[in-house]
Amino acid sequence: MDLKGKTVGFAITGSFCTFSAIKKELERLKQEDVNVIPIFSFNAYNTDCRFGKAADFVKYVEDTTGNKSVITIAEAEKFGPNDILDILIIAPCTGNTLAKLNNGITDTPVLMAAKGHIRTGRPLVLSVSTNDALGMNFKNIGSLLNVKNIFFVPFGQDNCHKKPNSMIAHTELIIPTLEAALEKKQIQPVIV
Repeated sequence: MDLKGKTVGFAITGSFCTFSAIKKELERLKQEDVNVIPIFSFNAYNTDCRFGKAADFVKYVEDTTGNKSVITIAEAEKFGPNDILDILIIAPCTGNTLAKLNNGITDTPVLMAAKGHIRTGRPLVLSVSTNDALGMNFKNIGSLLNVKNIFFVPFGQDNCHKKPNSMIAHTELIIPTLEAALEKKQIQPVIV
């Protein structure tokens, strides 16, 4: 399904090393004439790190999307009852976010948006980025793979020798994954 004219919620959590790849995908979505609504976790919105200043990244995202960011739980709650989004993606989706999502915890704007959105029966896409995908979060990934209307951007190990449990999504597949998820299909293979 073509994304043109769709409204995509783009929820960003604190896997800061992936932010440069996320920038490229936001640009590609805008080129596709997609209305992108940015949603930030508290950490992604506020944390300065070796990959850059939070305020600079937030400004880039808002300038690229042309939309103000959703940054509070109260703002994110509206995604449930109001049917605002056609689809929601969490990119990057950290291990912390995976664990909380799998256990029904909604203590960040991203998780509240996901909860509200998925209860409408619309698709939620996860773009994994976690150092413990094949460790503590393996069970959460396995559980979420079996939840109706949750889809994954294909992912794989990013450094199997130095970080054997780490996996990261192939962000260049975000758009094809979103298109497939709108048709209730999981892009294959999931693990590449």
